[in-house]
Amino acid sequence: MTTEQRYTKEKVTHIRHWVEKKLFSISTTRAAEFKFKPGQFARLGLATITGEEPSIWRGFSMVNPADSKELEFYAVVVPDGEFSPRLADLKVGDDIYIDKNPIGFLTLDNFPNGGKSLWLLATGTGLSAYLSIIHDPKTWSLFDKVILCHGVRYINELSYQEQIQTWQQQWGERFVYLPLPTREPHLHYPQHRLTTLIETGKLAELAGTELDPSQACVMLCGNPDMLADGRKILGDLGFATGRRGNIGNLAVEKYW
Repeated sequence: MTTEQRYTKEKVTHIRHWVEKKLFSISTTRAAEFKFKPGQFARLGLATITGEEPSIWRGFSMVNPADSKELEFYAVVVPDGEFSPRLADLKVGDDIYIDKNPIGFLTLDNFPNGGKSLWLLATGTGLSAYLSIIHDPKTWSLFDKVILCHGVRYINELSYQEQIQTWQQQWGERFVYLPLPTREPHLHYPQHRLTTLIETGKLAELAGTELDPSQACVMLCGNPDMLADGRKILGDLGFATGRRGNIGNLAVEKYW
């Protein structure tokens, strides 16, 4: 397969900085042939020298609905990183390369029968995959309630608040949002990690919904420590990923 077949060259159309020099979103044009399922991610490519072919690639989840005309990605700047500082320095009109084949299994395909509640547990930019999933009408046909839990360090890292408020108005009691900073107080929320809140039962209490493996499905996306610890804690509660044709009630995405 030639490089021309593997990716398309797109244009940056918008950049929004949520936390200066740290958190940002970038929107791009979208090739007509690019298709994805909400929850999947794409490999973005940048050229290290202007005019060259892309030489460095990283995966980012699509934030936008599956049928939107543009693509949007949510990213954190890793100060000493090879890729993210370059991505954050792009300007509207700059070139960016997008692999034609989306990747990832953090999709509703994991839970074809749905359930009473869908728990979307994220730390940091792990939020991104869930935004696309919440946009998807299929999510609301499969589940009675959606609980979005976002663990961050500081309040200003709680991005996409306008969109989240729109969903709160649209879905009412069917949508629960738990913003969970750990390093400064925020409203009535405890300053504890997601995994601690799961283990103590506090997360279910905050959501007003049982975290019951017979009725709930859970997705995990975020830093490796949260994924490892969360998977074990949820496993002890009776949650498990699907295997050998058996449908599970836990899905995990790992980018690192």
